[in-house]
Amino acid sequence: MSSEIRLTPTSYIVLGLLEATEEATPYDLKQMVAVSLGNFWSLQHAQLYTEPERLAAAGYLEERREEGGRRRRHYSITAEGRAALRDWRGEPTAELTELRDLALLKIFFGADPKEMAEVQLPAHERQLATYEELRRDVGKALPEGPGITLEAGIASERIWVEFWSSLAG
Repeated sequence: MSSEIRLTPTSYIVLGLLEATEEATPYDLKQMVAVSLGNFWSLQHAQLYTEPERLAAAGYLEERREEGGRRRRHYSITAEGRAALRDWRGEPTAELTELRDLALLKIFFGADPKEMAEVQLPAHERQLATYEELRRDVGKALPEGPGITLEAGIASERIWVEFWSSLAG
C-alpha cells in the first residue's frame, strides 16, 4: 500500500528502468540514464539517488541493503510500482517538447549566429553520426520504444544539422 505522493517524470524514469532491469542501485540507474534516455531527457543525477528512497517509502519500490562493505541500496519495483507505471504509460500526453539549448539562448541575447554555428554544426554532425552508428550496430535488436526514440534522435539531429548549416552560410 503506497502513501500518496506526487509522481514526477523522474519517478517514472526510476520505475521504468527498474521494471526493465529487475534490481539496481542508484549508481546503476545513473549509468543506464547516461547511455539511453539521457540523450533526450535531462535530469540531475542527484535525483537518481534521492528518488528511489522516496518511492520505496511510498511502497512503489522495495529496498535491499548490502550487509557489508559500502552497504549499497538495491531497489526493485513492487506490484504497486508496476501498476503506477502501467497507468502512466497508458495516458497519452499533449505536452510539447521542452527545448533548453544554450547556443540558442546565447543567440537570443546577442551572440553571433555564424560564430555559434561554426561550433554547433560539427557537434550536431557528431551526434547524428553517433546515433546512426548505434542504429547500424544494434538498431534491429532494440526493443520498440528505444528504437523509436533513436529514430526521433536521428530526425532531430538532421534538422539541427540543417539549421546550423544555414546559419554557418
